[in-house]
Amino acid sequence: MISAHALSSSAAGLCDTKDNLTDRLQASNDQLSVMTKERDQLNANLLEMSNEVTRLQSLLKKSKSSCVCKNRLFTDLKSNAGFERTCPADWSMFSGSCYLLSTKSGTWDEGRKDCKDKGGDLVVIDDDEEQKFVFTLTRWSTWIGLTDRETEGSWKWVDGTPLSSELKKFWEQRQPDNYGGGEDCAQIWENSQIWNDNKCGASFLWICEKAPE
Repeated sequence: MISAHALSSSAAGLCDTKDNLTDRLQASNDQLSVMTKERDQLNANLLEMSNEVTRLQSLLKKSKSSCVCKNRLFTDLKSNAGFERTCPADWSMFSGSCYLLSTKSGTWDEGRKDCKDKGGDLVVIDDDEEQKFVFTLTRWSTWIGLTDRETEGSWKWVDGTPLSSELKKFWEQRQPDNYGGGEDCAQIWENSQIWNDNKCGASFLWICEKAPE
């Protein structure tokens, strides 16, 4: 039979254990409370950082948009400045270039020198539309800036670019033929939109081309 003293000692031990567990539970609860507060603070900090990132991204987007707008404005201003450039009196403008038909005849070299003295060169025809426009300037045989002086049969414009295959259709049938030798310069035939090779020393009008001023 268990004595009263033993029961009393056992009860006291249980009370001590209970108190110890209670203290440990309280300590755990206190620690959990601290950790919960730290977690909440971290979440708050994270939310604040996320909002700051969003704000900075928005500012960056606006900044990029502003830069794009400024670049477009700068480009437009440059373009508008270009549109304000004009051709001198007696010159005709087409597709951003100025053209002038001479009032006198001369050799291909004389024509080129005259064009250079005026700040340009003999006309360089780039496409069908420019060919059509150039033809509206003259109804007479006229020098253009095309020659094969460097290499026979290798036609180049005065700016150094080779004659493209798309424009070879403007040669007269069976031309260029270098008839008799030395036909190294190109002319527009009188009253036609076709080309012919001729001796550079022949005398024709010429067409100059230059950039607007």
